[in-house]
Amino acid sequence: MGFWDKINNFRERVNELESNIYTSGKDLMEVYEKNIQLEAEIKERTEELEVANQRLVTVQHIWEMMNSSQPLTNVLDSIVNSLQGELGYLFSCIVKKKVDFQGQYLDLLAESRCTFADYVHEVIGKPLYEARLHWSVDKNVDYYLENNKIYQSKDVMFTLRYLFPDLDKNSMEEIIKKTGMKSYILVPLKSNGKHFASLVVYSSRPVAEDAEINFIKLFSKQIELAITVAELFQTVKEQAITDALTGLNNRRYFEEEAQKEVLRAQRQNQKFTVIGLDLDHLKQINDKYGHSCGDIAIKTIAEVLKTNARSIDTAARMGGEEFNLLLPGVDHVGGLIAAERIRKAIEEVPIEVLGHVTASIGVATFGEHADNLNDVLELTDQAMYTSKKNGRNRVTLANPEDLDSWQDIAVDSLVEILKNKKMPIDKEISQKLRKMLRKLDTGYDALYTVSDMLSEMYNPNHKDGSSKEKILIANMLAKRFELSKEETDKLKIAILLYDIGNMMLPKEILLKRTPLTEEEKNVIKTHPVIAAKEILQPISVIQDVIPIIEHHHENWDGSGYPNKEAGQDIPLCSQMVLIIDAYFALIEPRPYRQAKTKDEAIAIIKEGIGTKWNPKIAEEFFSIIYQE
Repeated sequence: MGFWDKINNFRERVNELESNIYTSGKDLMEVYEKNIQLEAEIKERTEELEVANQRLVTVQHIWEMMNSSQPLTNVLDSIVNSLQGELGYLFSCIVKKKVDFQGQYLDLLAESRCTFADYVHEVIGKPLYEARLHWSVDKNVDYYLENNKIYQSKDVMFTLRYLFPDLDKNSMEEIIKKTGMKSYILVPLKSNGKHFASLVVYSSRPVAEDAEINFIKLFSKQIELAITVAELFQTVKEQAITDALTGLNNRRYFEEEAQKEVLRAQRQNQKFTVIGLDLDHLKQINDKYGHSCGDIAIKTIAEVLKTNARSIDTAARMGGEEFNLLLPGVDHVGGLIAAERIRKAIEEVPIEVLGHVTASIGVATFGEHADNLNDVLELTDQAMYTSKKNGRNRVTLANPEDLDSWQDIAVDSLVEILKNKKMPIDKEISQKLRKMLRKLDTGYDALYTVSDMLSEMYNPNHKDGSSKEKILIANMLAKRFELSKEETDKLKIAILLYDIGNMMLPKEILLKRTPLTEEEKNVIKTHPVIAAKEILQPISVIQDVIPIIEHHHENWDGSGYPNKEAGQDIPLCSQMVLIIDAYFALIEPRPYRQAKTKDEAIAIIKEGIGTKWNPKIAEEFFSIIYQE
């Protein structure tokens, strides 16, 4: 091959190599470009997954709220903070349009905690919840709200202008610039099918994409469900602590607040006062004008208490015509002034048909008259009795010397009973119960605890706490029939001791699951009464109580036992014990039947009105039970 042929051959090989390199480079460039595109797609998908995950977390938070019994305010706070924190919104809030004498305004129900809110607070000079958020009529926004549609806008200046009409333009522009706010979205929220409020989110994005709007729609449905559930919980909770007739707190709530106040008083070394009120002559009002007028009188006292109570005071209807007012940080001097103001206000309120009503009032102070809550409440009650005894329509200050009352007698009686060798109680248990009764730091709650424990020894299905409930109902019944303090004390002691003789019944009869024979029924009828007399007879301080217990199985029509007495020949207190005993026996389970509900028990008792029960006692008893 010649020289030039070799040159040409080399040139061809070089060209071929260049062609191959160019082709490979082109392929590599395509691979490189595809990698860049793939990386961009991976990044985009990753961001989408992160957003989706954040949205799932937000929805999860709402579900957790729905599965809890959180108050509505907590639910709303959780919603706005979830949106602001997890979905990247600058600020979230829930507002409700309201109207007052100044016109329309927005009530801020919840706002997210963030730097945006802090900056706006700084500019307007106060927190948003303290500012009056103006609402100027905007037909466009109103259209969306009325038609339950999501509204979004980039006109953030407009939203600031109608929220804060007094804010100057420069300040508004500074807020927009500083926060980076570029758009807002307004989402109407419903509860139980009605417009509840609006969710507003402020975003750094000028426009929300379809995926975001679709999520907000879904999210708003979850919010509405969470709000509905929270409102239901709140309603149930309020019903549980509220007296239906008056709207005041009920006895359960008062006792909880009083316990809290004891701890606060001990921690801060301060006093508090309890004012007890009892409507005068309610029975005469009911008998003469009917129960509807009695209810009006009770509502009148409730309204006076609402008007005269401070925001930190706790006013409650304790039962029937009895009310309590808890005054934190008030000594007996302030308590007497407040009580007299309330007494006078009640007396001056005109009531249709009735004219005017009055109340007997007692005052006792924790840290002055006693250092035990039960003692303070007992002293308040005794002072109230003194007001009634001295002519009614007056205020009486507690006298600590009056504390030697029915509880002391009951404690001494139970101690003596536990010492009695005839009782089928283990010696060690008996000593333990006596020690519990004598513990000064347990207060009189130990009295009810020991009574319940004794009842459980012959009735394993006995309901704990029922001894205290029975005493409360007995006390209310006594007031309805205007029993003297002495008679009321006897009734309370009888309530604690009336079934003590049941401990002497044979276990095989008490726990029998099949129907009793006539012979066994006679044992149950007579044996407990005989046993109770035998157990209680040696205790001198309760001799006046024994007749109440002895006759508490006598029926109104004379068909009871042991003496077949009838009508007014049966001691009034015995008649009260009979109906209280029957009710609590029905709502407790027995070996041969399940526990009855309150309504079932009352229906059964109603069947015996006029035969087993005094009709008037039954009527008052039902009104007390339905209020509990």
